[in-house]
Amino acid sequence: MGELKLLLKHVDEPGIENLDTYEKLGGYAGLKKAVGMERQAIIDEVKASGLRGRGGAGFPTWIKWNGIPKDTSKPHYIINNADEGEPGTFKDRELLLKLPHMVIEGMIIAGVALQAEVGYVYIRGEFVESAQATRKAIDQAYKKGYLGKNICGKQGLNFELYIHMGAGSYECGEESALMSSLMGERGQPRLKFPHAPLPVIEGVWKCPTLINNTETYAAVPHILANGGAWYGAMGTERSKGTKLFSVSGHVARPANYEVEMGTPLLQLVELAGGVTGGALKAIIPGGSSVQIVPADQVAGVNLDYESCSAAGTLLGSGGCMVFNENTDIVILMKRTAEFYAHESCGKCTPCREGTRWIYKIMERIVSGGGQKGDVELLLNICANIDGRSYCALGDAAAWPIVASIKHYRHEYDYWIEHKKSPVGPNCIPPVPEVMNPLLTLTPV
Repeated sequence: MGELKLLLKHVDEPGIENLDTYEKLGGYAGLKKAVGMERQAIIDEVKASGLRGRGGAGFPTWIKWNGIPKDTSKPHYIINNADEGEPGTFKDRELLLKLPHMVIEGMIIAGVALQAEVGYVYIRGEFVESAQATRKAIDQAYKKGYLGKNICGKQGLNFELYIHMGAGSYECGEESALMSSLMGERGQPRLKFPHAPLPVIEGVWKCPTLINNTETYAAVPHILANGGAWYGAMGTERSKGTKLFSVSGHVARPANYEVEMGTPLLQLVELAGGVTGGALKAIIPGGSSVQIVPADQVAGVNLDYESCSAAGTLLGSGGCMVFNENTDIVILMKRTAEFYAHESCGKCTPCREGTRWIYKIMERIVSGGGQKGDVELLLNICANIDGRSYCALGDAAAWPIVASIKHYRHEYDYWIEHKKSPVGPNCIPPVPEVMNPLLTLTPV
């Protein structure tokens, strides 16, 4: 296993963002095959591939697709969750910027399979260049007959595709908040199953709705063109295909890398040029919301859902952040806590209040005011957030803190006792707090 370019095979090909170049390299072959298939046969190919959602949850893609009602008494909608807000993750941005036709083709195939005639690319508001590239690609697809009425020349087969830009809310990466935002409501989460229908039954405008991640849609054309069994032959028994990883931090070549599922985590680090600035201290493999893995435990971790789970972390969105020995874990977690406190939508009490309490305690510790019992207080607050908030943002705020205390409790204790970093003067410097509204809250 190792680097295996499937989605990124032609990413550096000049003009790949344009339809003509994309077609010359095999683009839209999957769609042309799909329009001649029965809708259930398309879903069966996705099932055979073993493709799982690439947004972080890893839910089997075919189950979502198969859950869309077979009748067409209501419109069916296809949504691309391109609101990539997870710190450390930037793979979807590159796909939409350089390979927009691949993503568009995957969405059209989904539309054909699910009898949907309308799709939306919900893209993060800061991704202006990606949105522009996608808009251009959509226009080209309309002119070529891949979008609009009677796509690919098949009478009665229609698919319209629109772009909707968000306003930079991390919360809108959660699918129910995304749907609310798309409909012009506040970007806040809804009730979930079993208290409310699944989106595939009642999503936007109370109609059946499929929501997948950008990378998930980008894999679909390859599956249809080459067959589900071909795709399923890559990866591990339960984690199939390839996965994009956004590698950043203390590495020589930070970038997006595509590897076969099951590749050792350390091999990915080597692909990125290895650790710089000192020895490896820790890795966060799946974005800021997942648990940190210390260097002495990294060797046995492979990049698949099961291996990461066994190691006490998650594959997540693929935001692999590498940290060298000069990293102060407490300062790192303080910055992480600040992000989640800022991004909480405020709908539910555990997340609204808890994330801010966590941040204030972390800020107090790294400012030299740490008190005996602060670590226990942090763990208590995290326990009252985890699993008790309206959506996973509360969990995402709690998990990194709990894991950092589990593996680096000694650094917290050092800060509290000595009022300075255990790493010394070469550690990551604290972020200056200038007019931070989070600091005006009532002290914990």
